[in-house]
Amino acid sequence: MIDLRPHRKLDVWKMSMEFVKEIYKVTESFPKSEVYGLTSQMRRSAVSIPSNLAEGAARKGAKEFGQFLNIAHGSISELDTQIELALMLNYINTEIHERLMEELNSISKMLFGLSKSLK
Repeated sequence: MIDLRPHRKLDVWKMSMEFVKEIYKVTESFPKSEVYGLTSQMRRSAVSIPSNLAEGAARKGAKEFGQFLNIAHGSISELDTQIELALMLNYINTEIHERLMEELNSISKMLFGLSKSLK
C-alpha cells in the first residue's frame, strides 16, 4: 500500500506544525489594524513551511522534494524578517522574540539536514 502522507513521518514537519500554532497564538495579541498586515503575513509564512514539506514529500523524486525544501527555507527567511519587525514595533517582547527565533533556527537546521540528505 502506498503511503499518501509521507510528510507525517518527518520530525521537521511535526516541529513546524507546532511552530505554526505558536505563531497563531503570538499574533492573536497584535493590534487589530495588523489583521491584514503583519499578522496575516506571519501566519502565511509559518503555514508555508509544513505545507511545502508535505507537498515536497509527496513528490516522486529527490530533486523535486529539494525544490519544495528550498521554498520552505524561503518562508523561514520571510518569517525571520517578520518576527524581527514584530519586535521593532513592540508587538512582541524580547523573551518571545528569542524563543521564536530559537525555534525557527531549529527548524531551519533540520530542513538543511534534510536537504543535505537528499543529495
